[in-house]
This record gives sequence, C-alpha cells and structure tokens, in this order.
Amino acid sequence: MNYRFVVTGGPGGGKTTILTALAERGYSFAPESARRIIKERLAAGLSPRPEPVSFAHEILSTDIEKYRAVDTSVRPTFFDRGILDALYMLNAENALKHDEAARYIRNFPYNRVVFLLPPWEEIYGTDSERDQTFEQAAEVFEIMKRWYQKWGYETLEVPRSNVEERASFILEALDKQLTIRCS
Repeated sequence: MNYRFVVTGGPGGGKTTILTALAERGYSFAPESARRIIKERLAAGLSPRPEPVSFAHEILSTDIEKYRAVDTSVRPTFFDRGILDALYMLNAENALKHDEAARYIRNFPYNRVVFLLPPWEEIYGTDSERDQTFEQAAEVFEIMKRWYQKWGYETLEVPRSNVEERASFILEALDKQLTIRCS
C-alpha cells in the first residue's frame, strides 16, 4: 500500500487549511514547496518567483527531498501538492520530455487516489505568495485534474463544505483505500 496521498488543485482551494485539520487529527503532511520558496525569495528582497523553468526545478528538487524524507511504511502522509505538479510546470515550459516525466512518476509514486480541491471563489484570496487571479486558479485546477489522470491517477474531488466535513471526506476515502487494500 502506498501511503503517500496528494492533495492538489488550483491555488486558494483550501489545501493547507484542510491539511492542518488533518494534522490536528493526528495525520502527517508535507507542506507545499512553492510557498516556502516564494517566502524565502521575498525575505531576500528578490522577486517572488525566478523564471518558470528554474522555479519548477527548485520545486521539483524540494518535493523529491520531502518525498524521500517521509516514512510512510506504517501511516499515511498527505502531500500539499506532489512531484507531478512540478513536472507539469516543466512540461508547460517545454522543459521536460515525456520519457523523463514517466521516469520521475515511476520512481516517485503516490497512492493512485489523488484528492483534488476545486476552485472556490468564496474562500479564494491572494497574499504575498499567491498572486494569481481566481480565473487562473480555476485553470490550474482543470490542468492538474487532467495531468494526474493522464498519468493513471484517480482524481477524487473534495466537495466544497466546511473544513471539518472536507477533512472527514478525505479520511473516509482513505479508509476505503485501506479497506480495498486489505480485502
């Protein structure tokens, strides 16, 4: 059983809030790399993002480190975005060949069920690390959905509801995965 579960979607869909709620219930999660990189760049007086290919490579490198550092042999861990998100960024810039992407995906697999948070205008907001418009966030959601499906992942859309209900939805789906595996 692969206990690495990705939570992804467009910016501002509530990923970090839900992951924090799951952590409060005792689950581990690996935070999003891009926000950390942007914060560090802003603190150093730099622009939020380097050029797209460099940014994607930095995210990919950080995500691989996090992937390797997490022990999921006994307990599930949730990832605020996955290595596939960075691979898409490289693909969008024509900086990644199909066979190279396939190699990364083969070497760094996640559970086949990926939790996808849809765009939600009522909770969407920008800040110093998130400067995309809501329309751009909705576009990223659709792109991530297609991208993960392209690589054989089943995307499970988390319904728009309060944080506790969303966290419960994820944990119920997780239980189903564990039950299927044990059957």
